[in-house]
Amino acid sequence: MTQISRFIGEVVPVAQRVTGDRGESAATVRGGGFADYALVSLHCLRIYLDTSYRMTIDLLTEMPQIIGEIGRVKADLPAPSTLCKAFVRISMSVCRVLLRRSAQLHDLSEHAAIDATFYDRSPASRHYCQRISYRVQKLKVTKLVDTASQVVLDVHCSTNREGSDTDLAEQIARVSAGDLRSLAADKGYDKQSLREGLRDLGIRPLIKHRIFAPHAHNARINDNRYNQRSMTETVNSAVKRSLGFAANRLPTLSKTQCTY
Repeated sequence: MTQISRFIGEVVPVAQRVTGDRGESAATVRGGGFADYALVSLHCLRIYLDTSYRMTIDLLTEMPQIIGEIGRVKADLPAPSTLCKAFVRISMSVCRVLLRRSAQLHDLSEHAAIDATFYDRSPASRHYCQRISYRVQKLKVTKLVDTASQVVLDVHCSTNREGSDTDLAEQIARVSAGDLRSLAADKGYDKQSLREGLRDLGIRPLIKHRIFAPHAHNARINDNRYNQRSMTETVNSAVKRSLGFAANRLPTLSKTQCTY
């Protein structure tokens, strides 16, 4: 079994659970279009292969086994433009559930870190922005990262700067509360209510006080575990290098904040 076959074998069941299309045919015979799980699987494969929409379809025409595992035949493959439009229509809620499901395929350490970064949207075509009345220049993305495996456990996207990072951190941690033992964050998340909220969830907060003098709380923090919060910066850098261009293709985020 090839690596691509193993990959698609993991992706298709996850996509079926996320979209609720377990019993659906990949290509409906009633003229209703393609099943959501099949389109999600194709997009996961496109990202895995690191190819364009057109090249993905071209490669799949030479991979009958992979097409069969998705539940299609060669004649059922969508046009590249159809695949591109389908990517824009995938809701953020589906993407986030898919992310959490895929994270469960890895060996996680129960220790995580959280941090936010900005993705510059300005490289998008000026004509494209004018055509869809798009004015957003930056996308704020907050990631919850497993410090051992560097797997992204959860993500939150926002096109505005309303609300504090500390409130958002507790909201994200609450979703993964049963799977986390500790959460590390830099001093920008220094807020007592956040620490208390994490403790109520059974999560040990590894957040130092933003002071310039020695503090008993800071001294009790395990330095090795706290320093692992830098893994979020490593993940942010890797995602920006490999997938940063995709931020320009998300017009559905232009007027709203993506929450759960």
